[in-house]
Amino acid sequence: MSIQEAVRTVLTQKYATFEGRARRSEYWWWYLAYSIGFIAALIVAGILYAILPATAGEALFGLIYLAMIFGFIVPNLAVTVRRLHDTGRSGWWFLVSAVPFVGPLVVLVFTVLDSQPGSNQYGPNPKGIEGGFGGQGYGQPQAYGQQDYGQQQNYGQQQNYGQQQNYGQQQPGYGQQPGQSEQGQQGYGQQPPYGQG
Repeated sequence: MSIQEAVRTVLTQKYATFEGRARRSEYWWWYLAYSIGFIAALIVAGILYAILPATAGEALFGLIYLAMIFGFIVPNLAVTVRRLHDTGRSGWWFLVSAVPFVGPLVVLVFTVLDSQPGSNQYGPNPKGIEGGFGGQGYGQPQAYGQQDYGQQQNYGQQQNYGQQQNYGQQQPGYGQQPGQSEQGQQGYGQQPPYGQG
């Protein structure tokens, strides 16, 4: 879902819809667009406050600020409730955000979590699949935890890895050519014993 689709969905299709589920992309794209709009409105209000006489500037600034807060309170609340539904939680969990310091963090964590796999009591999965967390239909060929999932046969393994050929058999000594024993032949590159040769 793109930012345009998220804004269109929240403002036109589901403005005051508290039933159903909202994907993470819908929720976070909407809040990004809302935050940008809110900051832009405050910048415009600040400029008007500086240009207009004190009383009119203050009134206009306050009016724009309250319009951004109260004009979007319903869609903000609705998309948050739908997002909580998507994680398998009741929309009443939003009230936890009223608890100082900890409450908003709890709601933030809930909104960051992935969708609950498959359908839940609030509706079908908005991703259009019945999987999730590695289940069928979540872009994976088989269920999570099945044997050989995502592995090529003998991936990363060499034939007889860790085994030396002829392990434990006598190897030619230092300075000897392979295939020659120490008895009967002098080693490669060695001088004959004193007095011989």
